[in-house]
Amino acid sequence: MIDEEDIEIDDTPKEEKRHDLMLRLLLWREKHINEHNFVLFLSFVIGICTAAAALILKFLIHFIQNLLTSHFNADSANYLYLIYPIVGILLAGLYVRYIVKDDISHGVTRILYAISQKKSRLKPHNMYTSVIASSITIGFGGSVGAEAPIVYTGAAIGSNIGRLFRLDQRLLMLLVGCGSAAAIAGIFKAPIAGILFTLEVLMIDMTTTSVLPLLISSITAVTVSYIFTGYSAEFSFVQTETFEAARIPYVIFLGVFCGFVSLYFTRVMTRMEDIFRKIGTPWKKFFFGSAILSLSIFLLPPLYGEGYGAITSLLNDNLKQLAEGSFFYTENGNMWVMMLFLALIILVKVLATSATNGGGGVGGTFAPSLYVGCFAGFFFAYVLNHTGILPMELSDKNFALMGMAGVMSAVMHAPLMAIFLTTELTGGYDLFLPLMITSTVAYATIRIFEPHSIYTMRLAKKGELLTHHKDKAVLTLLKMDSVIETDFIEVHPEMTLGDMVKVISQSHRNIFPVTDQDGTLLGIVILDDIRNIMFRPELYKRFYVRKFMTMPPAKIEVGSSMDSVMKTFDQTNAWNLPVVENGKYVGFVSKSKIFNSYRRVLVHFSQD
Repeated sequence: MIDEEDIEIDDTPKEEKRHDLMLRLLLWREKHINEHNFVLFLSFVIGICTAAAALILKFLIHFIQNLLTSHFNADSANYLYLIYPIVGILLAGLYVRYIVKDDISHGVTRILYAISQKKSRLKPHNMYTSVIASSITIGFGGSVGAEAPIVYTGAAIGSNIGRLFRLDQRLLMLLVGCGSAAAIAGIFKAPIAGILFTLEVLMIDMTTTSVLPLLISSITAVTVSYIFTGYSAEFSFVQTETFEAARIPYVIFLGVFCGFVSLYFTRVMTRMEDIFRKIGTPWKKFFFGSAILSLSIFLLPPLYGEGYGAITSLLNDNLKQLAEGSFFYTENGNMWVMMLFLALIILVKVLATSATNGGGGVGGTFAPSLYVGCFAGFFFAYVLNHTGILPMELSDKNFALMGMAGVMSAVMHAPLMAIFLTTELTGGYDLFLPLMITSTVAYATIRIFEPHSIYTMRLAKKGELLTHHKDKAVLTLLKMDSVIETDFIEVHPEMTLGDMVKVISQSHRNIFPVTDQDGTLLGIVILDDIRNIMFRPELYKRFYVRKFMTMPPAKIEVGSSMDSVMKTFDQTNAWNLPVVENGKYVGFVSKSKIFNSYRRVLVHFSQD
């Protein structure tokens, strides 16, 4: 379906020249570069662009945070924590409301929706608006993550690059996956996790066609990140205690604990979203959300921003540093006070994240799930160690690392991604086995209560969540000439929407080939794609065929064998494909026509 806002009205000579040039470029590409190689090239470009966006986002966040908090005292409360988050979500909310004029929250959910309901089409402004809004939100202290916005940005980059070259839905979905994989790889320096994210969270099918583009995008993005930020892992982690098999039972219990923490995370997040949805005006949402957020950060300063500093402190077993700037700093040697401190952070983090997004800020739940997981794992080991329950001591920071994988696995329903992301983020490959155990157990635990991830449940509630081998002997008997249909009315790129409507009224088909004066096939127009604008008379002279035409998923050459034709249909999942002869339009061949002919021939020979 074509979105009216996605189409730029081009009634100027300059725009016409630009689109004529684009058409010539498309024809040149089709003649000299096959589709497979072209997609590989686009995946490389997407990797570079997405990595650049990730670097810009990280720079803006750190710049704003350092500008605002570099002078804070470590041994006393800082009252500016009450002000900064409010200013952040106010500025972000005003930017979204009055400049963007579109909802850009819940980036991953919106990607899933675009894949399932909008043919993988994302709006052009999504390539940069999430970066601006999230950098303001997080830089001023919003307790959310930057990963969902950058994934949304990467997906939009992939989608719009694909749309620029008139690629079909199948390839658009692949390029959306490439952009998402590149985003995770670029911002985390985690190429394997980026690929697994597209497979487990976005549910892009793993095929021989999709593997290589995803790899290229991820590797390109992480290479760009290495060039500009170095080869060090995102989090500083040095394993000082060897993991022993005797601790496996406690790892299993940690997995169960992470599963229930994830259940709390998911349920509270969903409940808070419902509460904010019921609040009437944006200003009421802002005041309610900002009040929760500012008080939470003032009382618990580690909740400020995305929280990567707090994660680093726990992974280095530095609990005292974590309490700096809070009321708990003077009691950082008291075991029970620090237990309460850790527990409050786990419980309140979810409220702070929900309040940030609900109040008008822009951010994701990616980093918060890592954050809560890290604190949950550290809390688990800290309590067992300091209460004397166990006959042995557990490594606080090792269990903090396992907790990151456990909670992320359960919240996102992506155990493989959680395992590899955690190891790539920290370099903790020696803990691969316990990471696998924790992730698996946590995922199995939450599956008992929640069949969907935090991203997919929103779409699942709305119901918006997303051939056999043929007898070659019979196919050989079928001739191409017998199945070509020529009753499709041709249209031209310079025709207006009004001209298109007249053609539609004279046709009994829902597909229209777009040709130039020489009869060269330039693309196709599908009736369903323009159905929402074809009844708008005021648009008849403003929209042109060249804007809403698309490239067919494949073209069939005259003289092709029926075996190869059926393979093309299977690869593209199309029902109608154009037939060309040296690039010139001849007609269409449909899968239904082939099936009917196939049945006729088969019956004929069965009777013999």
